[in-house]
Amino acid sequence: MGGKSVIYTVPTEMHTDALGPMVPLLSNSPHQWIASSGMMLRVLVGSGVHGTSISGQDDRDEMGVCVEPPDTVTGLSRFEHYQYRTQPEGVCSGPGDLDLIVYGLRKYARLAAQGNPTVLLPLFVPNEHVCYSNELGRQLRDQRAMFLSRQAGARFKGYLHSQRQGLMGLRSGGTRNQGRADIRAKYGFDTKFAMHMVRLGLQGVELLRTGEITLPIPEPDLTWLRALRVGDHSKGEALARAEELEGEIERLLSTSRLPEQPDFRAINGWLADVHRAHWRWQ
Repeated sequence: MGGKSVIYTVPTEMHTDALGPMVPLLSNSPHQWIASSGMMLRVLVGSGVHGTSISGQDDRDEMGVCVEPPDTVTGLSRFEHYQYRTQPEGVCSGPGDLDLIVYGLRKYARLAAQGNPTVLLPLFVPNEHVCYSNELGRQLRDQRAMFLSRQAGARFKGYLHSQRQGLMGLRSGGTRNQGRADIRAKYGFDTKFAMHMVRLGLQGVELLRTGEITLPIPEPDLTWLRALRVGDHSKGEALARAEELEGEIERLLSTSRLPEQPDFRAINGWLADVHRAHWRWQ
């Protein structure tokens, strides 16, 4: 990172509450220091929070948000995210592994306002899946409505369409995940990929109808998704369900009560207030 005047003081303990017990602290990682010292929210995401995990078969996915230091906002230094994986880069995570990503607040807000489905999850996870939060993190979750709009529905639809094409073999994607070769060999297709495809459609429909994403997935859809994951529904059934959900999202894009765009004025004002408060700038 640039900016020789910035001095990063790395804590002496092996772990911090902000990053959690599975992340060892490094003395030579400014990005890790930024993520830890500026952490405002860290939550569980992935199959565990959706309710679709199978005991002993899933890794642990977490997402955090941190307030960036002044030199990365007003200066030439840059911070967008920090990532930690139990496994080395290029090696698929397995049961018990951790995949953690911590976004800088400005990048997180930009992605949330664009309606990125994964990035929206921390705004909706139940309190029991909040691993770390301070007052700024609570504010972020309390004021989630300013990020929500029909643009999110369009993003859900785009991802859903892309995943349908992937499952049909019309494009490359998650269906070729080498870590799931055993799943494809057992069921004839990537049932986990198919399950997340349908889950994405269900959540897109719910968001446009209600402005909420219920976690874990409500019944009876949760049972259907879990059955799909263990091969009790066919690839054709999964594709048909996804196509139906994509069509419903398309209809809701013109009828949803969500605003056409996020409340950028509220987002910008809140971001400025948060940074001033964290930096103790009056």
